[in-house]
Amino acid sequence: MKKLILVGGTMGVGKSSVCRALYQRLTPSVWLDGDWCWNLNPFEVTEETKAMAMDNIAHLLGNFLRCSQTEYVIFSWVMHQQEIIDELLSRLTGTAFTLYSYSLVCSEEILIQRLEKDIRRGRRHPDVLERSRKRLPLYQSLDTWKLDVGRRTPEEAAEKIKTDIAG
Repeated sequence: MKKLILVGGTMGVGKSSVCRALYQRLTPSVWLDGDWCWNLNPFEVTEETKAMAMDNIAHLLGNFLRCSQTEYVIFSWVMHQQEIIDELLSRLTGTAFTLYSYSLVCSEEILIQRLEKDIRRGRRHPDVLERSRKRLPLYQSLDTWKLDVGRRTPEEAAEKIKTDIAG
């Protein structure tokens, strides 16, 4: 049976790095980053763009789940509210899969260090610090497995997820 692996977490926690490492370890696999589904310039969060992103994500994940060439479908996105996860899953009907849902977490101190490093490198805008910090505690209330990546490398976190899935 197909395996859908959701990897959520606040901005800067390490979702992309962990999923890149996981994608390389699981075959045959596909990895979709939710941000790719609404990479607008200028980026604006409106009801219309949120609905468009959810439609795009559900469509792509559905196609990946139906594709005979994939066993592991990895999806990363902020997913800071249970309603986001529930809405997404409600759109993936008609295809059987086993769900593995993770929230990547770390201490606020480590998160700030990572974000400041990204800001210095020009990868993020300074306003991300406060937005990301405020979202960090929201992940504790989600119906997901919490994976503390504060002291883990992306490769170690990917190995942990791979081991969990293997069973």
